[in-house]
Amino acid sequence: MESEHYTILFTKQPPDGYGSWEGPVWKNIPSLAVDCFRPEGSAHRPQTLCKMLYDREKIYVIFRVADQYVRCTRAGFQVDVCKDSCVEFFVKPQNCRGYFNFEFNCGGAMLASYVTDPVRAYGQVKEALPLAPEDDRQIQRQASLPEIVEPEITKKLIWQLEFSLPFLLLEKYAGVLGEIQGQTWRANFYKCGDETTHPHWASWSELTARNFHAPDNFGYILFK
Repeated sequence: MESEHYTILFTKQPPDGYGSWEGPVWKNIPSLAVDCFRPEGSAHRPQTLCKMLYDREKIYVIFRVADQYVRCTRAGFQVDVCKDSCVEFFVKPQNCRGYFNFEFNCGGAMLASYVTDPVRAYGQVKEALPLAPEDDRQIQRQASLPEIVEPEITKKLIWQLEFSLPFLLLEKYAGVLGEIQGQTWRANFYKCGDETTHPHWASWSELTARNFHAPDNFGYILFK
């Protein structure tokens, strides 16, 4: 099984943060596809694409999802967003012991932690430090759908989610990152919807089991 690779381009102009896939900064940036679907899911196969950029201060990420059967019932911070229509970004900085999981439902609610032991115990990873409320406030994001989507939308639609991650926030948990340009990190990108009428689990870099907390299956992202 071959791991995926994606090159993150440096930008002198940060995205506007309005969640626009075709915005002036995002328009010509190459995308990656979250299209490795697990067989345990339904026949629903939403087309999920993602683009990334970075500057001296932040990583910028935008997802575009051509979806159906969209549901969003959870709001706030550190809630079970994976049960809603959800996209996720897991990332392990270079020479870092652990990795971060950033999970967002289509309304913009987030669950995030720094994981140092991904071994499963009673349905949870063995060692993880949840991000704090003050960290949540540093992660700017823009969702194209309302905070709550209930009842489920069964027609086809496109939704987008854009967010930014300050390097200083990552360093709070992972330690000093150093000069970012030229580094290669491990990462994976996911799409799921555990409690929609058509549950599904997809990844960018292929998984050996239905387990998103599988750093051995992460692909590679290069900061150019």
